Amino acid sequence: MPATLEVKCTNDDCEMDMFEMHYTYDMPDDVGVSDFQCPYCGGTDCLEAIEL
Repeated sequence: MPATLEVKCTNDDCEMDMFEMHYTYDMPDDVGVSDFQCPYCGGTDCLEAIEL
């Protein structure tokens, strides 16, 4: 099964509280939250991975 990354946006002005990314192809091992931006506010430094 492809990897899944759960992410939360910590920007107080953003309405997006959490989203989940499902990889459909092999992602390099060093890809992480810092490689993405919030789909709602566009922020990058406000994203944090949710550890389950």
